[in-house]
Amino acid sequence: MRLHRMHATRSTLGGFALGLLLAGCATVPERQPLPARVAGVVTTAGVAESRYWADQTPQSFARWKTLTEAQLRERYGGIMDRPHAYLLLSGGGGDGAFGAGLLAGWTAHGTRPEFQYVTGISTGALIAPFAFLGSAYDDRLRTLYTTLSTKDLVRQRNIFEIVTGNSAFDTTPLRRLLEQQLGEVEIAAIGREGRRGRSLLIGTTHLDASRPVIWDITRIAAAGTPAARKLIYDVILASVSIPGAFPPVLIDVEADGRRYDELHVDGGVSAQLFFGPDGLDWREVASALRVQGQPQIYIIRNSRLTDGWTAVDPRLLPIMTRTIATLLRNQGIGDLARIYIAARRAGLGFNLARVPADFDREPAELFDPRYMRALYERGFDIARDGYPWVRESGD
Repeated sequence: MRLHRMHATRSTLGGFALGLLLAGCATVPERQPLPARVAGVVTTAGVAESRYWADQTPQSFARWKTLTEAQLRERYGGIMDRPHAYLLLSGGGGDGAFGAGLLAGWTAHGTRPEFQYVTGISTGALIAPFAFLGSAYDDRLRTLYTTLSTKDLVRQRNIFEIVTGNSAFDTTPLRRLLEQQLGEVEIAAIGREGRRGRSLLIGTTHLDASRPVIWDITRIAAAGTPAARKLIYDVILASVSIPGAFPPVLIDVEADGRRYDELHVDGGVSAQLFFGPDGLDWREVASALRVQGQPQIYIIRNSRLTDGWTAVDPRLLPIMTRTIATLLRNQGIGDLARIYIAARRAGLGFNLARVPADFDREPAELFDPRYMRALYERGFDIARDGYPWVRESGD
C-alpha cells in the first residue's frame, strides 16, 4: 500500500529521489541484524509462522492437505461450503481514496460480499484491515481518506534531519493514527475472524534479504498480546514506507534463543499487488473447502493504468521523479498480468477496478483532502450504481 501517490505525486517521489541522493550522508541506526542462516526459524512477537517469503511456497502450506474432515472444519469451518471472494488492494498513496470510496459504494449497492481472503500493499495495507472487518468500518475509511491532510499523517523533516537521518518525512503521526483507528477491539475482531478460517495478509519488502514478505495479520492478531498489536502496527507502517521518503521500520525477531532485528520497507518495492505465495494450488484449496461456485478475485488498483503525457523539465529531480513513476506504473501492470494468468490457471474469476482515466484532478500536496474527497466520491458513485468491473471468467 502506498501512503503516497507513488505513480504521480511529485513531492513524494521527489523525497524518494532526495533520499537516494543523500543516502551516503545518512547515519546508520544501531542494529542487531538477523543472520541469513537462521532466517527460516524466526518468530516475531512470540508468534510462529507469522510471515513467509512471497516468492516461494511455505512448508506450512502443505500441512492442510493432511488434515482430516474434522480438522478442516475446526480450522476453516467459517469459510467452508460457501462462495468465496478474494480482495486484493494495491498501493497508490492518496489514490487509496478511490478504493475506500468503491468499497463504501459497493456496500450501498447491496452486493458487497464477505471476503475470505484480503491482501494489501502500501496504501492497500492501510485499507485492508477495515475492508476485512466489513462494511461497518466504511466510515472509518471515509474519515481516513477524505478528512486528513499531509500534516495529519507525516512531518516533513528539515534539511539537517534529512542529511543525518534516513528519510524526508517522519511517520510518527501516522503511527499514532493507526493506534487510534485500529485499536485493541479491532485487532481482537481480526483475530476472531482468523479463527473462522479467513485471512488478512499484508506485504512488505525485507530490505536485508531483498525479498518480498507476506505477513499473516490474522494469525498475529489471534495472539492477543501487546507485542502482537505492536507488530501489526510495525508491519502496516513498513508496508507504506518507501525508502527515502518514509523511514524504514526495524522489526524485532527471535531465532535460536537470541533477539535480532530486520529492516522492512514498502511492499511496493517488490510488487504493487499480490495474491499469495508462489506455488499454492488454488484448485485444491477450493476443492478441500468445498467452495460453492467459482471463487472470484476482486482487484482494486488505486491508480490509473496510464500516467498520460507530461513535458518533463530536463533537470535531475524531475527526470528521476518521472522515471520512478514510470517504473512503478509498469511494475503494477506486470503484477496485474501475473495475477490474471494465475487466476486463469486456477479457474478463478478475475475482476479489476482502477481509477478512471478521465479523473484528471491533481493533488495540491502529498495528501490533499480535497483531491482525495473528490476521488472517494467518484469511487463511491460508480460502485453504488454497480461497478463495471473488467472481468474474466477463467477457464
